[in-house]
Amino acid sequence: MRRAKIIAAAFVGFAGLAACGGTVGEQALVGGAAGLGTAAVTGGNIGTGAIIGGAANVAYCQSNPGACRSVN
Repeated sequence: MRRAKIIAAAFVGFAGLAACGGTVGEQALVGGAAGLGTAAVTGGNIGTGAIIGGAANVAYCQSNPGACRSVN
């Protein structure tokens, strides 16, 4: 069961990062959703997961604008 949670968390995380968003707000929402989903699957704190995921996605997308695609 633990292995399935880890695989699901990785899938949610990578899927969220695959679509950065066109604006900083979209990037924060996409990353936050990925972080929330990952935290929920792994039994972590969903609020913390959403904050960390949103911040991480914004930071990644802003420093690597050509590395991801827009959700639009």
